[in-house]
Amino acid sequence: MAKRLALPEQLQLLEDLTRIVRRQVDDKPKTYSIMELEGLGAEIWQDIDAQAYVNQERASWDS
Repeated sequence: MAKRLALPEQLQLLEDLTRIVRRQVDDKPKTYSIMELEGLGAEIWQDIDAQAYVNQERASWDS
């Protein structure tokens, strides 16, 4: 079907298709590395003793 088009029309078709495909590639969601989460929420635990917290959680299981 594209062979029936004149050369300028074929070039225009290629440009249009390229634009469409590029938009689809650009619209893909960004992938993230698990390493980007390092330190996230650290301020929440700043004044909490980790071992005391674990002990408290384990004790709640027995209740």
